[in-house]
Amino acid sequence: MEALEIKTIFTLNLFGLQVPVTETVIVSWIVMAILIVISILVTRKLKVIPTGAQAILETGVEFLNNFAKNQFGSFAKHLTPYIGSLFLFLMLANIIAIVSPMEFHFMGREFVPPFPIRPPTRDINVTAALATISILLVIVCGLAAKGVRGWFKHFLAPIPLMLPFNILEYATRLMSLALRLFGNILGGLVLMGLIEKLLPVALPVVFSLYFDFFDGMLQAAIFVFLSSLYLSEAIKVHE
Repeated sequence: MEALEIKTIFTLNLFGLQVPVTETVIVSWIVMAILIVISILVTRKLKVIPTGAQAILETGVEFLNNFAKNQFGSFAKHLTPYIGSLFLFLMLANIIAIVSPMEFHFMGREFVPPFPIRPPTRDINVTAALATISILLVIVCGLAAKGVRGWFKHFLAPIPLMLPFNILEYATRLMSLALRLFGNILGGLVLMGLIEKLLPVALPVVFSLYFDFFDGMLQAAIFVFLSSLYLSEAIKVHE
């Protein structure tokens, strides 16, 4: 099925090594480029009294700062940029399929895109990498908050017998973050593909609003919320 296939667009030759560049990598670059351009545009002419896009931007930043302070306390200044960037990247990456170019034929001419734009989060490598970053950050913040001795001590709570289960918890959280996002995004693409084949005229537009837009933003929010929850627990545990 097309939704499961990750195409290699071209190959780079780096110091004798063949490095395949897949559509996942290219779409991720596109997402990052869009975020960088938007960031430059909305921050280049800031006013003392915000209006328009600046007002929306400042409202979002204020909400993020308040959320981070409640969740992370003194660690908020270090974690707020990560949480905000993670949400923006995932939100755009999950819904970018709505701007995918379509193949069409007109007056003897045809346009065939090199590949359809699909969410990079349908690739398990992307979701696993993001989940790994979040869990590693949980470990680093736990060590910073509790010290080496205090952090290792929490593995023995509430009783030493829980040591293997507390260690296993980090692996299950990693798998949960990666597989939940991957499964929901890929599942939505598979369902949309089936719907398009069943009734290609009107029905896909309706379902696209959910699977390509609403569900994409929802999954981004869930991933960020769970990452924030794990970080908060690591910082405040046994405080």
